[in-house]
Amino acid sequence: MLREKIWTRNFIVICVSSFFMFLTFYVLTTAFPLYIRDSLNGNQQQMGLVITIYVIGGVLIRPFSGQWVDRFGKRKMAIIGMIIFLLACICYFGTKGIILFLIVRFIHGMSYAIASTAMSTVAATIVPTSRQGEGMGYYTMFMSIAMVVGPALGLFLWKDKNINVLLIAICIIAALSLVSAIGLKMPREKGSGLAEAATQAGPAAEVDAEPVKKGWSWSNLVEPAALPISLVGFILSFAYSSLSSFMASFTEEIHQSQVTGTFFMVFAVMIVAFRPVIGKVFDRYKEHYLYYPGIGLFAVGMFLLSQAHSAAMVLIAGVIMGIGYGALLPCFQTLAIKLSPEHRRGSANGTFFLMFDLGYGLGSYFMGMIASFTDYRMMYLVAGFVAVICAVGYYMLHHRPRAREIACGQKANVA
Repeated sequence: MLREKIWTRNFIVICVSSFFMFLTFYVLTTAFPLYIRDSLNGNQQQMGLVITIYVIGGVLIRPFSGQWVDRFGKRKMAIIGMIIFLLACICYFGTKGIILFLIVRFIHGMSYAIASTAMSTVAATIVPTSRQGEGMGYYTMFMSIAMVVGPALGLFLWKDKNINVLLIAICIIAALSLVSAIGLKMPREKGSGLAEAATQAGPAAEVDAEPVKKGWSWSNLVEPAALPISLVGFILSFAYSSLSSFMASFTEEIHQSQVTGTFFMVFAVMIVAFRPVIGKVFDRYKEHYLYYPGIGLFAVGMFLLSQAHSAAMVLIAGVIMGIGYGALLPCFQTLAIKLSPEHRRGSANGTFFLMFDLGYGLGSYFMGMIASFTDYRMMYLVAGFVAVICAVGYYMLHHRPRAREIACGQKANVA
């Protein structure tokens, strides 16, 4: 029996488009806090605020973005989101004061939420159901590579402290993402959840397909089935925010600034190297086989980083965290999709990214506060304990409820 194909033209296009979009985000995540520190003489809290205000924009629009994707069409919303995303990048050239700068950051965050929700939903729709874990693992691999290459590129672009060079680069990258998104070909996409569900399921399913619910109720905007695992993702991103936002400042503090870019590259290599295996494990075994080792390695890496005094220790921590984090992100996103109704995939993705972005934004701010009152070592120590809390949260919110649900289903079948 032939396995269903993952690497179609559309899947490659959406992966490339997402990569450039996430690359833009993570370049700015690293470079803009340094811009605030070096050019505007800001402190650690203000450095974190640059990330937080962006995430607030995304968090406010994220629940609606999922509903819009389900109602108006995935490709259409991806292109609209990327057009606004590119325009926001261009608008940074005109920001002469901190207030206007933060307003543009806010709008930029909103556009990022719309585009990323739409693109992830496209990927989930394109990937064969029988290979969902593997396919979404490959998709999030591009996101993870951008997440790690972006900070290294951000440091490189900011090395001469020239804001115009940085902004020109991110405008080019965002334009490449938009061009790639325009190249998507989604057959017979009608722009409504009902039409898509009927098209995918066939003529016999037209009567049974559920239309997208309209309205402003919480259950319409946020997918309840995806919320528990998304809350676990919130805790993980809270801890992760300490890496991309403050790694450069930490290595300067321990007099190892030359290793910052290498740290992110090592982190990325570990994610890519183990991603094919991770996707197959998810499809064949329970998600717990990925999650617990992954969060354990991530926590150990954080604790090791908090005690690092040399370049070698920093890189070893990067290797350990890269393996762990590489197992976690695709696990979370695939679960959010698989646990939700098919016609609510957009809302499920919106819910996942809502919580992930919220954790990232709040984490950047509060981790910055911890660093300002203590030091970066204590900040990474706290991040390690947050990762431990993430393991407890996973057991309470997902592992134990799912085990009870399966046990109840087995009893019902026997009866």
